[in-house]
Order: sequence, then structure tokens, then C-alpha cells
Amino acid sequence: MNNDFKQLISLWFAEDIGDGDHTTLSCIPPDAMGKSQLIIKENGVLAGVEVARSIFNAFDPELKMTVFIQDGTDVKSGDIAFVVEGRIQSLLQTERLMLNIMQRMSGVATRTREYVKLLEGTGTRVLDTRKTTPGLRLLEKEAVKIGGGVNHRIGLYDMILLKDNHVDFAGGIDKAILRAKDYCKEKGKNLKIEIEVRSFDELNQVLAIGGVDRIMLDNFSVENTRKAVELIGGKYETESSGGITFNTLRDYAECGVDFISVGALTHSVKSLDMSFKAV
Repeated sequence: MNNDFKQLISLWFAEDIGDGDHTTLSCIPPDAMGKSQLIIKENGVLAGVEVARSIFNAFDPELKMTVFIQDGTDVKSGDIAFVVEGRIQSLLQTERLMLNIMQRMSGVATRTREYVKLLEGTGTRVLDTRKTTPGLRLLEKEAVKIGGGVNHRIGLYDMILLKDNHVDFAGGIDKAILRAKDYCKEKGKNLKIEIEVRSFDELNQVLAIGGVDRIMLDNFSVENTRKAVELIGGKYETESSGGITFNTLRDYAECGVDFISVGALTHSVKSLDMSFKAV
């Protein structure tokens, strides 16, 4: 567990507990021992087990966690994912935080697995985006991987993605690409460069200039995506984005794109139902 994650856990506990869980402290003796189990109440994909372990350990290192189901496993209602033994005060004070994280991560992993299964048999992989919950990006992106998806860039620092606003403010496709290449050379950074195109005119400009690693086809129809992939001819990685739904995902994949980015993996996910109950 790195320092950034330790700080996050501290912030989460500060938000939830404040100057004390007065309900628990008032009615449970400090030396009372007990056991709670995580019960799955809805079919899906489990994610967040290892994060839960970190949460328990950060709050009370003497809590003992016995895991029965690992991250990435398909689960069904009634399954017991793990049991935690130790001070009852600790079990009660970590319960809500652990559940919030695990329900959210499992919801993301479950949604991602649905998209991944829909793409089976094609060469296309599903990507997440930066449309994440502030403060939870690393957890949500980890959940995407657990569900079988692929992380796009983590933030603004690990890849160059020239989108429509960058191109417009820079004064055009050529200026944006050339400035990005010059910047990487000047700063000594080995960053992949991706550029978004909105039309065949912009695509042809990119193909004429070159110097990128991936081309994002933004809001292209299925028919135009197929034509664009043929035009690119495997010279660059391809990504479809914008307006793609669960129902049209397979159609875009069959055009031959390498990736399809889906904001819905993280920005509009239903949490997976589960509970943490005394044994």
C-alpha cells in the first residue's frame, strides 16, 4: 500500500468517523470480540477484496480476514466472499467504508465484464476513460482491469491525447501534432501521442503528417468507422469513441478498431448489492 493510498484511507475514515463513532462506542465494550461476513446479494463480478484488506489493516491490524472468493470472480446472491474476526468496535467502524468501496468497484467490474463478453471473438478491447469519481479514479480503473477491460491513460500525465479543443486552440491538426512532438523531445518524455479526428478531412490530415501512435475516431457512424479503418490500413492503433452504446458496441468492433472507449464503465454504474453481517 503506497503513501497516496494510505492518505486516501485516512481521508475516508476522517469523513465517516470524525471525532468518533459514538453509536458503537456507547454500546459496544472495547474488548468485545466478534466475527462478520461479507454476503453477496446480487449476481455480478467481485472487486475490491484487496482494497478491503487494506482498509481493515489500516484501521486495526489485529483484524483477521479470511478470504473465500478472490477479485475478478463471478459471484451470485448468497455467496460469502470473506469473514473478518476481531474487535467488534473495529468491525462496525470499518463496515460502511469497506462496503462503499467494494460495492462501487464490483459494480464497475460487473459492467466491464458485460462489455468484454460482448466483444468476444473480435480483436477489439474496451477502454475506460477519465470520467471517474474524483478521488476514486485508481480504484475504479483497477476495477475495470478486474472486469477484463483495459485502462486508457490514468490522468493527464501519462499520455498525450490531442482532443478537439486542443486542436482548435492550437490552430489545427498539424500544429497540434508538431507541438506535441517538439514538447516530448524538449522535455525528454517518451509519451504516446493520440489524436482525435471528427471527419475524414481531419483523418487525411493526420495520415499526411503522421507522428502519432493512435487515432481516435470521434462520433463516426459504423459505416464511416469501417471506411476509416480501411483508410488507416493498420499504420496506427485505432479507437472508436462517442455515442457508442451497449447495443452498437459489437457493430463498431466488427469494423476492425483496436479499442472502443466507454465512459459508462465508470461514470454511470450501479453498485453491486452486498452486506456485512455479524455471524
